[in-house]
Amino acid sequence: MKETQYDLFLFAGQSNMAGRGVTSPRWPETAPALTSGAGLEYRAVSDPGNLYPIAEPFGAAENDPDGIFEPGMKTGSLVTAFVNAYYAGAGVPVIGVSASKGGSAIARWQGRGDLLTDALGRFERARRYLAGREIPIRHRYLLWCQGETDGDHGTAPDAYKAMFDNMMARCRAAGLEHCFLIAIGQYNGGKGFDYAAIHRAQLELAAERPDVTLVSDAFWSMRDRGLMKDDFHYYQQAYNEVGTAAGVGRGPLEKKA
Repeated sequence: MKETQYDLFLFAGQSNMAGRGVTSPRWPETAPALTSGAGLEYRAVSDPGNLYPIAEPFGAAENDPDGIFEPGMKTGSLVTAFVNAYYAGAGVPVIGVSASKGGSAIARWQGRGDLLTDALGRFERARRYLAGREIPIRHRYLLWCQGETDGDHGTAPDAYKAMFDNMMARCRAAGLEHCFLIAIGQYNGGKGFDYAAIHRAQLELAAERPDVTLVSDAFWSMRDRGLMKDDFHYYQQAYNEVGTAAGVGRGPLEKKA
């Protein structure tokens, strides 16, 4: 019998990757159940000696006081929807590692004793665990969603792109082959923040870099549809839609990866 291969994913970024999904009477959709066999979570912080079926809220136990730390904040993410769609399209199950921190600007993802340092440490622990158990890994990918805080801070697009380039260089050096990018959505509050410049920079990065693929731009439409639960975050239905679109969008892209 052929041994099962997996694709190893580092799920990284800020709060909309970490997941802040809730329901409401208007938007009652909950996170989907995991398709049988579609994916496993490696808990690099809380239990690095085991694998678990992926469940929401994904990564809720993965809190390191010296790194990525947000206990009680994760309520429901796009990860299960992504994994289900990815498995249906690619036919390869996922092993996922949680590495997302709400409110984090890209300046904190530069690999200088910061959030990226923690995230890549988690990835390396996963890689070693899987190698030690002879669990075959086909590809090693980054799924990235981040940038709202840079919109709040007014980060210049060129500076954002330069910091993204540095982040990707460190990710590639650590063994991550490709970044699948989920672009940010719009600001929904009253402080006048404008995310258009960072959003445009992300689309440019995907167009310019062969190791970056835009897999979903669906968050951008969620404000107009009424699917934002607050200034920055979404109802669970939005996370489900974006995760599914990203998983489906990833399927036909094997040759680019």
